[in-house]
Amino acid sequence: MHIARLDGLGVLTIAGVFALVSALLRDEVGTVIGLVVAGAGAIELHGVALLRHGAERGMHWLMGSQLLLLVVVLGYVGLRLSHVDIAMMKPLLSAAQQQVIVQSGLSVDAFLRMIYKATYVLVGVITLLYQGGLTIYYQRRRTAVAAALRDFAG
Repeated sequence: MHIARLDGLGVLTIAGVFALVSALLRDEVGTVIGLVVAGAGAIELHGVALLRHGAERGMHWLMGSQLLLLVVVLGYVGLRLSHVDIAMMKPLLSAAQQQVIVQSGLSVDAFLRMIYKATYVLVGVITLLYQGGLTIYYQRRRTAVAAALRDFAG
């Protein structure tokens, strides 16, 4: 329950902040994704509350939240990789940085596309490992949690 509570609070908080920032930037897709991800954090916290009250079905909520988060983030990564947009990244490079990039044999746009794609691939891989790992962890702990809930209730 401790791991799920921390994870749920972290997901809810971080995704909520990203949703707010996306809304301020008028990024409708980012706002919706942030809200859905925040919802996955709330689902995980609901699972924790169910477990705290002795309901074994809380484990289903924990696993479901991870699977929802995994699907949503991987879908978002796929969307971003299929619609590469480096416009917001260009102002982040100084003239000196742009010169170094060009001297290395790349165009600034090619470099930024490479960084953009690598970033989203990394986000996808980390999500797959983390959310997939938590789902497996929760699945493997179901029997032990059920036994602990029965012992606590009895």
